[in-house]
Amino acid sequence: MERKRFARLSQRLGALLLAGVTLWTVYATAGSVDAAGAWMAVKRELPLALLQWQLGDMGQRDGLSAPSVLMLSQAPILLSARGEISDLRRQAAEEPEDERPAPVTQPVREEPQPAPVTAGADNGVTAKTLIPTDPSGYTVCGKVYIRNTTQYTLSNEELLKPFAAELTGEAPQILILHSHGSEGYTPVVDDGIVWSGDHRTTDSRYNVVRMGDAMAEVFAQAGISVLHDRTLYDYPEYAGAYDRSLAGIDRYLKEYPSIRFVLDVHRDAIEASDGSQVKVVSEIEGQGTAAQLSLIMGSDGGGLSHPDWMENLRLAVAVQEQALTDYPTLMRPLLLRNSRYNQHATTGSLLVEVGTAGNAPEEAELAARLFAAELAKTLEERSK
Repeated sequence: MERKRFARLSQRLGALLLAGVTLWTVYATAGSVDAAGAWMAVKRELPLALLQWQLGDMGQRDGLSAPSVLMLSQAPILLSARGEISDLRRQAAEEPEDERPAPVTQPVREEPQPAPVTAGADNGVTAKTLIPTDPSGYTVCGKVYIRNTTQYTLSNEELLKPFAAELTGEAPQILILHSHGSEGYTPVVDDGIVWSGDHRTTDSRYNVVRMGDAMAEVFAQAGISVLHDRTLYDYPEYAGAYDRSLAGIDRYLKEYPSIRFVLDVHRDAIEASDGSQVKVVSEIEGQGTAAQLSLIMGSDGGGLSHPDWMENLRLAVAVQEQALTDYPTLMRPLLLRNSRYNQHATTGSLLVEVGTAGNAPEEAELAARLFAAELAKTLEERSK
């Protein structure tokens, strides 16, 4: 009798164990789209499950890896803080990179105007010239429209004060770099370009590094000493690009304390309602079609230290006023944001977006050259 009872109990325990294994397998492989994915999920989850079973904590699903659980189990103090460690890990995974510029999908109150396109740069992408037509929602300072997304109130009196950074007789004066150097454009002919992501490429003929080369050439012709860092800080990994570019900026400033101006050159991305790319253009008389540019300026509104952000903003307002005087549709409204974009490094820091992903490289290069010339003119006027 006892033997039969034990056999029945063993069968029930076996069934429960099989059911438990089945349920765990279903849980571990949820979201897998094929057998290979399911097997990889089991391989990933099984070591942690066995370790948690050994430690008596099967009920905890905190996302910590097996090595992390084992390490915590060796020290009572660390083990007691397991919940806090898990919370910090989860927050880090959920929080977006603080300094990453969000793609602009539709500029506020910038109305498209008919835009001719130079035949040599016609890449088939819909072209628009985006200009503000209504001051509502903007701070307007002369010709400059500022879209202010911070909690700060801007006044023309403050914005029109002379900016702090100025040219000196030392060299170099300007550093050009690219936090997102692989941001690419849409060529007229795709001659075997290797794309590293959505409109991203390491080929400098088709990404923003080419725009930095063009700017550096213009500055040199104007007699302003310049360094161009062609490092792709966003490749092969996008996350953390601003941290890596800041380390680069710090390294250059330490080696070349004469640097007064830092240009972080990017490009924007605008999509139509159907998901297709849109390029922004400005017709330049006698020169062709240029991409429009945007200045993205940071502040300390996000909580990161940036005490002199107004100095950078004054510089941005001055150069945009100069550019719009010479080329009325070259610049889109200036954007002031809470993130600082590494602009705390100097009082002469600018983040400039040259066109969009839809622009042809030729359009973007013309814009880059025009902007560099306008910046050089602004700085030379300030130094008189």
